[in-house]
Amino acid sequence: MMLAWEAPAASNQPLLKVDEDFSVCKEAFSRIAPAIPTIADVVTSSDLFDVLTASTGGRLSFSVYEKYLCSLERAIKKMKAQSESSVLSGLRSPRGERVLEVDGTVTTQPVLQHVGISTWPGRLTLTDHALYFEPLRVVSYDKAKIYDLSDNLRQVVKPELTGPWGTRLFDKAVMYKSISLSEPVIMEFPEITGRFRREYWLAIVREILYAHKFIRKYQIKGVRREEALSKAVLGILRLQALHEMAPAMPLCCEAILMFNLADQLPGGDLILEALAITSSSRKSDSANDSTAASGMYSISALAMMSSLGAVIGAESKVVNEVGLLVGEIVVGEMSTLERAVVDSRKSFKKVELAQATVNGAKVEGFDTNLAVMKELLLPIMKIVKLLLFFASWDDPLKSLVFCLATAYIICRGWIGHVFALLTLFIAIFMLLTRCCSQGMLANELRVIAPPEMNTLEQLSAVQNAISQVEELVQDGNIVLLKLRALLLAVFPQATERVALALVLVALILAFLPLKFVGLLMFLDVFTRYSPPRKASTERWTRRSREWWFSIPAAPVVLERIKEDKKSR
Repeated sequence: MMLAWEAPAASNQPLLKVDEDFSVCKEAFSRIAPAIPTIADVVTSSDLFDVLTASTGGRLSFSVYEKYLCSLERAIKKMKAQSESSVLSGLRSPRGERVLEVDGTVTTQPVLQHVGISTWPGRLTLTDHALYFEPLRVVSYDKAKIYDLSDNLRQVVKPELTGPWGTRLFDKAVMYKSISLSEPVIMEFPEITGRFRREYWLAIVREILYAHKFIRKYQIKGVRREEALSKAVLGILRLQALHEMAPAMPLCCEAILMFNLADQLPGGDLILEALAITSSSRKSDSANDSTAASGMYSISALAMMSSLGAVIGAESKVVNEVGLLVGEIVVGEMSTLERAVVDSRKSFKKVELAQATVNGAKVEGFDTNLAVMKELLLPIMKIVKLLLFFASWDDPLKSLVFCLATAYIICRGWIGHVFALLTLFIAIFMLLTRCCSQGMLANELRVIAPPEMNTLEQLSAVQNAISQVEELVQDGNIVLLKLRALLLAVFPQATERVALALVLVALILAFLPLKFVGLLMFLDVFTRYSPPRKASTERWTRRSREWWFSIPAAPVVLERIKEDKKSR
């Protein structure tokens, strides 16, 4: 079918045997393969093709395709065997859960569960509804702990760092957190080199979690619910087949799993919405079919005749709106799901190009990043310096003109108009810049690099920065504690003054128009260092500081929580 789609003229010639040298392009694979849901789906078919053709130059040969189908068949048989086995059968049977993956049964590849400071090895099992961990005992496994993925428990599954005695050294773990647990659970997948096991488990657990979120969001029930879960299961099976084909090949697990990819792609919500609409339309079509009671769904005769062009009139218009649906593919045209995927792929290419510039703009070193930030904020810093220059009254004439102009704008209520003009000016500047710089390369930001520092100097700079941050936090805490003391009347005289000041402010806000309040605040702040008020401002500032320093801070008592030591 793929060969016939790529070369329609050659399809008229009889082909008794497919040569191993035959190959197809991405368009043929993406168009035909999703018609069989086991092989591929519309969302991930492009990424699946890229993985299969990584060593063949962008053309899928029949030998690679056949090897992929054989690996996929083995993955399906493995899932069926595990699901029919006695592993957790008592816990799985009520919901008919299928076993998708089991890990931790080999001593060279253990799975470690971290809860608090305790660590236990065991067997980890993933089904299409939950995650099970069975702690290892001497000769058997203990009672399984269930971490549900189907119910709405606000689950969070993300990568995590682990290490001895609570340190964060090794990036080889997955954290599971939900409202049903008192503390997060961390599953560690130790490996000597790489972290494929962690990435693999993170992707497949998220796939099941995202599938159930999709089901809850669009209120999918019955057969449609099983179909949505089957899409997630088939994606995991395809990922297992690809890993079996080439274990050493680097593999992006999220790109092969549909719900993971929809979560990452721009416009992924539109893809899921189109998927829900497609599933709903398929259900409505099957409901009208007389064979639906026997569990088989077929296309109506009217739809088939319309697809062949043998129906005319009003009936043909109604049928052609739906089209001939085969799997997730509409024969002769693009389905809603395909259009959503194509649009999302185009947006993703733009995001990739933008992200490449972001990665290229990143620089190393705290001092270097600080220099870049200063250069970027230079226009704003110039504006702030200009305002401070006006407020300092070093040039009384300029400060007076600025003060009168601003006061007039506030009195007339033109603040909104000023911001509107400023926004309009920025928009005009951007448009003029775009028109004048067409075809020109973007101007690079040139920054004078600070002198290089050795390791000791960098550590000293980091220590100084941490000390400064600590001092700022301490000062902030002192301010909050003094405000708390004023609120609770720890210092009665100061509390009375603050209360009277607040009453005065409340009266002003109640009886004066807002623009006059703003005018008074502006004049008070801006004219503090004017020649008539400079001496009184300095005297008032000194008295205010003395009053603030005389306020005691509320006492603080630190209580240590005694933690029970758990065995590791």
